[in-house]
Amino acid sequence: MGTMNKLEKWQGALNKCIRCGYCYEHCPIYKSTRWETDSPRGKLILLYGLLSGGVEPSEYVAGKLMECFHCGRCQKACSSGVPIQDVYQDARELLVKAGFDVPGTTSRTDTDVCALCLNCVRMCTHGARSFVDGRIVTDLLKCRSCGSCLDICPKQGVTIRRGFGTNPEELDREVAAFFADGRNPEAKAVVFSCGWSNYPGMQTASYEPDAMTAEYKVLVTVCSGRIRSETILSALDAGAWGVLVVSCPEEDCEHGGSPRVKARLEALMKPLAGIGVDPGRVQVVEVAQGNPKKFLEVTRAFMEDIRALGPLLKRSEA
Repeated sequence: MGTMNKLEKWQGALNKCIRCGYCYEHCPIYKSTRWETDSPRGKLILLYGLLSGGVEPSEYVAGKLMECFHCGRCQKACSSGVPIQDVYQDARELLVKAGFDVPGTTSRTDTDVCALCLNCVRMCTHGARSFVDGRIVTDLLKCRSCGSCLDICPKQGVTIRRGFGTNPEELDREVAAFFADGRNPEAKAVVFSCGWSNYPGMQTASYEPDAMTAEYKVLVTVCSGRIRSETILSALDAGAWGVLVVSCPEEDCEHGGSPRVKARLEALMKPLAGIGVDPGRVQVVEVAQGNPKKFLEVTRAFMEDIRALGPLLKRSEA
């Protein structure tokens, strides 16, 4: 596969990994699949295999390395101090230069439907999308898989092949299933949570017993900027009394998603208010990184508002 220099410099770092598994407690992809090679630990073992000659470069290995939401939680949780994201990035560069064109969780544009409006190019804060030879291309090494470009495309021609539960159509299915489940008559709301702001802390914290958890469903969106207006409307139409979006504070948002989702939902609520929908039914709240206590507080406050408003539609009408 050519020179392994970029990976060889991480030999010492790979040797530091003690396989403790703290990293996968924080990985949204591993939590979706429960498959070892989807965990940061498993990927580091694959890279160790590449260096030692026990694993051959392949589309499978390249695919695993390209499936990442770049949240960096694995690196922060690593008890051995392995710079996991830096190791990944050099390994990806090595594999891409070797000719492995595997999209993983990076976004791609369907050139057959692309309107060439260049909205996705202009809005990408990572410079990962560009206009080359009459079409939009994605730089696999720059894309951070935030998915914010999914909603900006007027033709819905931007996709992420594997969303691990975070793609718009996957979110829509989860919402519909939650409100269609006759075993839970208490279902009232959906909480869309930015993966960067509070997902890991929320998942590893111990929830105190709370009847409210039957009333709302938490869905992780990766970046809040990928939440479509259609997804909010679908939730209300399915029977939600209200929808809460939890985003990063604007000053902490790396992808520009927090101000974008606020503007989008403000625009959405104007026509909804015109037909009598209370603005309190759709809220956006900022929660800083890894703050499960604040997450629970804002969710409880939101649910109090929703109970006071009552149902928007009867379950039978929805």
